Amino acid sequence: MLSISKKIVRRLKWGIAGCGDFAERTFIPTLQMLTKSKLVSAYSSDIQRAQYIADKFAAQSAFNNYDDFLNSDIDCVYVSSANINHYEQVIKAARAGKHVHCEKPIAMNSLQAEEMVRACKDNNVQFSINYVHRFHPLVIKAKEIMEKGMLGKIVSISTNFNIDYAPNNNFRFKKNLSGGGALRDIGTHMIDLLRFFGGEIFTIKGVVDNIIYKSEVDDFAAAIVGFQKSGYGFFNVSFNTKRGFNRVEILGYDGSISIENLIGRPNKPCKLVINLQGEGRKAFRKRANKQLYALRSVQKAFLLNRTPVVTGYDGLVNLKLIEELERQCAAN
Repeated sequence: MLSISKKIVRRLKWGIAGCGDFAERTFIPTLQMLTKSKLVSAYSSDIQRAQYIADKFAAQSAFNNYDDFLNSDIDCVYVSSANINHYEQVIKAARAGKHVHCEKPIAMNSLQAEEMVRACKDNNVQFSINYVHRFHPLVIKAKEIMEKGMLGKIVSISTNFNIDYAPNNNFRFKKNLSGGGALRDIGTHMIDLLRFFGGEIFTIKGVVDNIIYKSEVDDFAAAIVGFQKSGYGFFNVSFNTKRGFNRVEILGYDGSISIENLIGRPNKPCKLVINLQGEGRKAFRKRANKQLYALRSVQKAFLLNRTPVVTGYDGLVNLKLIEELERQCAAN
């Protein structure tokens, strides 16, 4: 009688470092949708918060000591802490042999980011950044249309992310903990989308300011960038707009694309409009969980020990562009 061995499917054992609202409301519930991933350990400087998250999501262990957390039975770490903690937590995780998925921005400054990227490479662990917008199926479809040359030579790409987020006690409004405001928190997403669609950026110029809310950090930023391949990009972001239009527009010589409801509209289906020379205008709608698509991609990379779609290097390049814009504005 033939003996058929059952295929063993390995599951990633995750630890989460930083137990804030996003981790609780979005990341962990999404992680639980994956069949090959499991939350095992939770870390917070506040042990009661760590225990609460562990209990809520059936994790085995809770810690307020990061070294003990890394020594628990985990394969990878999601770093969801305040920006100031990313540097130490990522490097320690890499040295402990854990793959790392980190929130944006990657670090407080690019020198830290360079060390983080190097530490992960030296310890043969994968390092990804949680830029989720590029994973939406309609965003990927738009990129395919561009790569096929259907839009012709690219003239410009614009992205917008405007919300109302009044200053409060969150770490994002404390410059020593976050490094900055709207630019670093949501502008980093728009820069990632510009790089995803337009390729590498060789120049950036713009403004970083406080228009409505006066706090330690900026509530508005806008910039124009130059792409090495072709054309220019533009983004604007703010924490001071109650009824903002958040969309992506890609203009080429032979056609254009717009993407609506991708950014800041979690309960609405994304809408892709394609307008090509000689063809009728086409519109497609799709509701999708961007975080789920992103995590599926990260899970595959970590299981196979392969380079993720969004790497620590992407986070480093992104932060260097942010620093250059901040440097210009500080000098003016």
